[in-house]
Amino acid sequence: MMKTKLIQEEIKYIGSQLAPHWIYKNFGIQGDAIVAFKGECDVKLSEMVDIEDVINNEPIYSKYMLSFISEQFGVNLVEGVFRQRLLISIIKELLEEYGITAIRNGDDLFINGAKLSVSIATKSTTSILIHTGLNILSENAPVKASGLSSDLGINNIDEFAEKVMQRYSDEIYDIYMASTKVRGV
Repeated sequence: MMKTKLIQEEIKYIGSQLAPHWIYKNFGIQGDAIVAFKGECDVKLSEMVDIEDVINNEPIYSKYMLSFISEQFGVNLVEGVFRQRLLISIIKELLEEYGITAIRNGDDLFINGAKLSVSIATKSTTSILIHTGLNILSENAPVKASGLSSDLGINNIDEFAEKVMQRYSDEIYDIYMASTKVRGV
């Protein structure tokens, strides 16, 4: 089962946290896990994992963001991207429960044409790593942005984060269990 943790301390996401065993080294959580934290997001091109963003000279910035980092073992990169898209879909479904219509385009979420999320999945030497960030505040973003609190009225960010992580963990477990109940043909 995937472990979850809401980190109370603010962390500035700069991209270097998307590294193997970052969760284990910093929070003592070994194995498959997803953590969430709030803070500024400022990823310079030198720390970018998305080559397309580097080529297009598009660094990432958010004054205040809810970040999710997940590390999962025994998974190849294509499955990691599927899992990233699953996480985005879970966030979209939860937003809909709040009465918010979100449009998913690949691994991005938009609200009325304004970008709510950033997300990337990559492979380390030991695992796949996923970072998904949701703007809490939309001010000063380099693109037209939407924020959970500033634009969507979601003010209990911790509760929202806990729901996302629990649903993601449950879904990954349910997928695994579904694979164990069928006979081969």
